[in-house]
Amino acid sequence: MTTGTDRLLRELRRTLRDGGLHGSFLVRDLETGEEVGIDPDIEYPVASLVKVPLALATLERVRLGELDGAMVIEVPPGRITTPGPTGLSRFRHAAHIAVDDLLYLSISISDSGAADALFALTPPSRVAASLQRWGLRGIAVRHTMQELMETPEERFDPEDVHLAHALAIDAGTPGRGHRLPQLDISRANTGTARAFVDLLQAVWQSRPGAAGTEESAIHPDVAARVRGLMADNLMRHRLAPDFASDSSTWSSKTGTLLNLRHEVGVVEHADGRSYAIAVLTESRVAAGRQPGAEALMGQVARRLRDELRSRWAPLA
Repeated sequence: MTTGTDRLLRELRRTLRDGGLHGSFLVRDLETGEEVGIDPDIEYPVASLVKVPLALATLERVRLGELDGAMVIEVPPGRITTPGPTGLSRFRHAAHIAVDDLLYLSISISDSGAADALFALTPPSRVAASLQRWGLRGIAVRHTMQELMETPEERFDPEDVHLAHALAIDAGTPGRGHRLPQLDISRANTGTARAFVDLLQAVWQSRPGAAGTEESAIHPDVAARVRGLMADNLMRHRLAPDFASDSSTWSSKTGTLLNLRHEVGVVEHADGRSYAIAVLTESRVAAGRQPGAEALMGQVARRLRDELRSRWAPLA
């Protein structure tokens, strides 16, 4: 690693600390395999990021004929009224929706009600087995999304939400256990920045003419659908401002739970270069809304991408 990169990482660590964030970052060039990151092997609860492996496992079952994408599922109403959840989670009445459309709702608008309807068909243990079969390590899938909707935040009035965040910040243990099961890495759905970059690489390399040399175990049809769903992600407030432009596309999935803010995705540039990016963070600030933290995540990730991008000569 160059001295310049060392200086950059020290500066970015200081910037994150000053901004009240602990973070795990990894950026990988999907053609060369070069990467740069900050603590990319720290395990975090992953919140809605788990919907990506869920989608992959569901689509593999559709491909194998075990499920029919047109099969209509009755989904009970979520009736959630607290800020945050989207889609079916907020419905007041039951809905009838096809498996294919549940996939769209789960990934593109991060609908946890839709994700749990999919988990009812492909439970967490089966999703975890699919990851193992594809050779993807480091992501633990243990529970459905419903458990993420039963945190102290739902029990406080809006003006007292900061108390739930204070509990999330202060109730952890040195071994990354936690009094809240959703934040305890031995009980929650968990992963690392490196594990999610590995997953993204497998999804993006499973196509004709893909950059890189490693062959993906994920079927091209399954990977193509997930790439499309992530490209349609409507949650564009976190890393998208730093990566989406007229000359690049940003395909991603976010995850949010109490003081955790995550996003993983791939930026594809018009010049042919592609970078997989994973950002997992926890805030040390007891506040529900932190636009500064969202912006800081994107700024740090972009500077890491810029560092990698500076190492190659433009394509002729």
